Amino acid sequence: MAAVARAPTRVEPSERTDACRAYHTIRRQSERLTEPLSTEDQLLQSMPDASPTKWHLAHTAWFFEEFVLGAYAPGYARFDADFGFLFNSYYEAVGPRHPRPERGMLSRPSLDTVHAYRRHVDQAMVSLIMTTGADCWTKARPLIELGLHHEQQHQELILMDIKHALSRNPLKPAYAPPTPRHRAEHAQTWHAIPGGLCLVGAKSDGFAFDNERPLHKTWIEPFRLASRPVTNAEYRAFIDDGGYKHAAFWLADAWRIVGERDWRAPLYWSDDFSVHFTLAGEQPIDPAGPVCHLSFYEADAYARWAGKRLPREEEWEVAVSSADAQANFVSAGALHPQPAPAGALVQMFGDVWEWTASPYVGYPGFRSASGAVGEYNGKFMCGQFVLRGGSAVTPEGHVRPTYRNFFPPDARWAFSGVRLADDNA
Repeated sequence: MAAVARAPTRVEPSERTDACRAYHTIRRQSERLTEPLSTEDQLLQSMPDASPTKWHLAHTAWFFEEFVLGAYAPGYARFDADFGFLFNSYYEAVGPRHPRPERGMLSRPSLDTVHAYRRHVDQAMVSLIMTTGADCWTKARPLIELGLHHEQQHQELILMDIKHALSRNPLKPAYAPPTPRHRAEHAQTWHAIPGGLCLVGAKSDGFAFDNERPLHKTWIEPFRLASRPVTNAEYRAFIDDGGYKHAAFWLADAWRIVGERDWRAPLYWSDDFSVHFTLAGEQPIDPAGPVCHLSFYEADAYARWAGKRLPREEEWEVAVSSADAQANFVSAGALHPQPAPAGALVQMFGDVWEWTASPYVGYPGFRSASGAVGEYNGKFMCGQFVLRGGSAVTPEGHVRPTYRNFFPPDARWAFSGVRLADDNA
């Protein structure tokens, strides 16, 4: 019997135009974030966990070059053969890489060369998006979408990392001028969540990272969730009550780190707790603002001191369906968490990432993708905790109710805070 010919996949021109527009918008935003910075600023690496701004710009170009252009653009000429070694982050399947703690030693290539690299990649990407065959486009498009969400993650890292770097400068320079306070203070209230058999995780349609899937059922006991994150004033009460001096509030590993690192307050707070370092330089601590730059250990200790607990990530996800939609993301321009607006469950998105009590592990049925991109999330599912909701430096449109951020429990340079939960529903 003769084989039946398969009709070629049809791609509407508007689909390619929309993809090209999204690509340009997100790539331009990365460069816009660097405009307040000098060339010298963009070379700084203030600790092993952070990366220079210049490295972020190059790495996000490398991602498209390695995983999209290298696979789906026949005849593509790589900008520089050495860049695969310099700007690979952690992809073992791709090959060796420059050590992460030494990224600040990369004075070469120059910043101008990195920008030329980005232009080279952008030109090739636009050509691929607009002219590649329909079958190739079908295969490349998911990786292009992944690459854009990956770039948005690095946009947040650019601001996290440069904040840490500028904080180490004795002049305490500002990245941007301060903005007026956006909201008024509102008291914390408690909201009952009935629980039951619930669906958690991302559906099969639409973009989501692999760690957000599969959609699965989980049982949740009734609980209560605080209406807003913990404020600076509330956390100051913990400090004043000897919170950092009493082992009873702390997990064993946490108490060891408190002593070894001499933790006495959140990262960036001054010794007298009057000011903290922000992207606008040193500013007075707003008592009504959400406390920020807490480790999981500090969030957990505060919850114990308060007689409450951290929410589990599935509880957070179920509760967010009834949350207020207002959000303070990077597009708002504040670049810092703001006091809570009025509402039932507010600031579930934006302002501060919220630590959960959940270790970062795969959902039931999770499988990493095949190939190098399978290393994106799955291999970090050990020794980390999940945060939810986004922050004041998260790109708008990047996070979802199912989005799972994760950091080690001692990490403090993320814009991370705490919302309390209670079993007494």
